[in-house]
Parts: sequence; C-alpha cells; structure tokens
Amino acid sequence: MVESAADPLLLVTRLAGSGLFDDYTVYERPGLWTFAGGVAGEVILEPGVVRSRWLDGPSLTSATSMDPLESLVSLVSLGSVNSADSVNSFDSVDEPWSGRPAAALEAALRAAPWPVWNAYGWIAFEFAALTPAGRLAHLVVPRTEVRIEAGRALVVSVDPDEAERVAELLSGRGDVPRPPAPAPSPVDVRPGGDVYRSRVAQAISEIDAGLYEKVIVSRRLPIPFPVDVVATYACGRAANTPARSFLLDLDGFQSAGFSPEVLVSVDGHGTVTTQPLAGTRAFGRGEDVDSETRRELENDPKEIFEHAVSVRASQNELYRVCSPGTVRVTGFMTVKERGSVQHLGSSVSGELSPGRTGWDALDALFPGVTASGIPKTGAIDAIARLEEPRGLYAGAVLAVSQDGAMDAALVLRAVYSENGRAWLRAGAGIVSGSTPEREYEETCEKLSSIAPYVVPRA
Repeated sequence: MVESAADPLLLVTRLAGSGLFDDYTVYERPGLWTFAGGVAGEVILEPGVVRSRWLDGPSLTSATSMDPLESLVSLVSLGSVNSADSVNSFDSVDEPWSGRPAAALEAALRAAPWPVWNAYGWIAFEFAALTPAGRLAHLVVPRTEVRIEAGRALVVSVDPDEAERVAELLSGRGDVPRPPAPAPSPVDVRPGGDVYRSRVAQAISEIDAGLYEKVIVSRRLPIPFPVDVVATYACGRAANTPARSFLLDLDGFQSAGFSPEVLVSVDGHGTVTTQPLAGTRAFGRGEDVDSETRRELENDPKEIFEHAVSVRASQNELYRVCSPGTVRVTGFMTVKERGSVQHLGSSVSGELSPGRTGWDALDALFPGVTASGIPKTGAIDAIARLEEPRGLYAGAVLAVSQDGAMDAALVLRAVYSENGRAWLRAGAGIVSGSTPEREYEETCEKLSSIAPYVVPRA
C-alpha cells in the first residue's frame, strides 16, 4: 500500500496540479474526498438559455455494487472508448428556459444519456436574482472520478488509459517531481474599510426604516498578484476546519474554499438538512482569549437574535418542501469553530414531501439565509444596490447524483481567480443592533481564514 494514500489532501492536489485535466472539481465531505476530472457531460445555465453537451460514445454503468478491492487503487471502466476522437466527440444542445432556474438545471441533467451519473460544479449568487446576469451555474459530469475514502481510492472512468494514468499519479509512480510551491504571501485584509462602513450604515438605516429585517453586506478584496489556487487550497485546508472544502477549475474560472456551512444536504431517502450559521467572533488567538470571545458570542443579544431569526427562516423554507410535522431543529446555537472564526450554529432537517426533489429543497433554501438576509427578496434587492455582482461568493458548490442525493456547500472563506485577476470576499450580517465598525472587524476576521494562506503563482 502506498503511504501517501493516508493524506487525501495530497492526492487530490496532486491530481489537480498534474495538468492531466483542463477542468476539474475537488469536493470534500466528512470522510470522503472526490476528484472529478474532465468532461463527459456539462450543463451551463445562463439567463434565458441552458447549454448542455454529452459525450458521444460510452455507455456509463454503475460501479457502486462492486465489492471493495484489497489494492489501494481500484479501477472501474465505464464503457469503452476506442480513440481520443471519441473522448472529444460531444452532442450539444441549447434550450431556452424560464421560471425557476433550479427546475431548468434539473431538467437538463435528467436528459443525460446514461442511467447513472454524478455531477459537480457551482451556482452563482445571482441564480436567485430577479433579473439575473452572467453565468448562473456550471455543472460537469466527469470523465474520470476518484473517490478517496478510508485510505483507498476508487477510480471510475470512461477512458481506461486515463484511469491508468490517474492510478499512477495516486500511487506516486507517475508523479513528475515539481519544484516546491512558493511560501504564502499573506494578503492585507484591512483595505476598503471606509467604503464598507458606509454601506453598513446605509443598510442599518434601511432596516430601521422597515425595508427588511437583516441583510448580509459583503466587500470584495482584490489580491495584487496572480494566485496559485491549487497551492493556496493545500496550504489553507491544512489550517482550516471546514464543514466542506472545494477546489475547482471550470472553463478557466478557479476557486478554492473552506465552507463553514452546509447549505443543503439531501440523501437518497429524501431527508434534507441545512445548517445555518450566524453570529461570529474571532478564533485562534489563544485558549484564554478564545474562551472569552466564545462567552461573548453565546451571550451577545445581537448575535443571538441574528442566529435565531436565521434558524426561523430556515425552518419556514423547509416547511414549503417537507412533509408536515417532520421539520425539526437540533444542536441549537452550538458553537462551531471554523478556522479564524467561531460561529453559532444549528441544524434544521425534514423529510421531503412526496413528489418533491433535492432541487426543490435547493430552490427553497437558496441563497443561504446567512449569506443573503431576511426576508430574502428585500435582502437580495438591497445587495444588488449596495454591492457589485457576487458571482460564486455566497453561491454554492455542489455534488448531485441521478438517485436524488445532493450536497451543497455555501461558498464563503474562498479565493477566486479568473483572467489573471484574483480576489477574496467576506460579509457580515447586518441587523438593527449592528454597528459599522464591528461589522467591518467581522469581515476582517472572516478574511483571515484564507488571507494568510494565499500562494503567489510562480
């Protein structure tokens, strides 16, 4: 057995940095790391049109019924691909859509020409906008998928040759030595305070005027150098304790993040869970200081109110899609330690009503109440006025399967890179008891979950 298999972070970043795949997604759940490389199918949602393309040739079959193999790397071939031309031959279609964007995505994925598939990708915050603009979602069914769990890696691929190369990389046999990654270059989180505080003050005045109850106001922090996103993910993941983590490069857009919060998780039996976090204090400043700030967090009326209204909103959203009497709250106001911050957290769950799917749950819960506000319509309108477009920030990275299972992480504590520019972003929940200075400090605390670990591109 190859010793490096004990470190899934090393394995997935080795695959991401190998150059073998132009497009890939890494998605980490507790105990399970998935690397999804290449494109066998793809769905891109834009305003008014959904673009789909599907690999022409192989017939995908399920590998889940196979007994575990004793070897470190198990290979499962899904169909046969006879040439490189087959791998690059796609059937493409553009279809108009209107109404609910979640329904458009669901319909496009149902058209996949295979009985079994997993898809990975992202959804932009503007997915929920009344007048959406820009790319709203990008989901990919991978050509090769690697699932790393309990010290072993299972490789599933439509291309046997590619599967063999991936197995070599996982075992270290095919790993080309690379120069050590440069050290992180910490990003200063303080710039932009005056502009942000003025936006918070405007939001407080609108709350006092009764326009809405709560809004999350964020600020974008440009990074003054190109970023090695893979190395940043490796460095930042070692220092964070996320609910989910992700790394992706799809169509030239890169992001890596350490999500503190599960937006929606749906299992194959229809149990849906969301985990709202609201209320924040710094963490990681020493045991005595951390204990003191935890006591502050648990006893601050503003933070308690902010969390309680978020839990209430999540309950109301699940009532819309779950069977009566099944919605429940567990672990109410438990402190969650997430990198450089600690939050108040709760879990809200329920059983989907007959005829409802995970896409209905996503539609009900998106965007996350802890990254938008209450009521959502008023908060989303305020965000559009107070901020520039968010894109992936406060959207979701998700994994979805043909059997109805879905897992979506709220995108916060992330780095973003596109067209040679990179940036960070963080926000704070504004309610009637907020103060501009404290909310600005909260964004600095959140940015500090990733700013110290940003690695420049060589």
